[in-house]
Amino acid sequence: MASGKTVKVTQVHSGLGRKKDQRATLVGLGLNKIGRTRELEDTPSVRGMIAKVAHLVTVESGT
Repeated sequence: MASGKTVKVTQVHSGLGRKKDQRATLVGLGLNKIGRTRELEDTPSVRGMIAKVAHLVTVESGT
């Protein structure tokens, strides 16, 4: 990873019944099941995706 900074994102709520773009954003983040966690590079685009589904995920700072 270029910058070295990461963010840990965990899905805590279901995407069922949500708008298509929100479900697609979860898939784009690598999440599609409750409890699944991904460590992603901390970029503005990833932060924007997280903001779009902030009510469905929890975010922790990575390394």
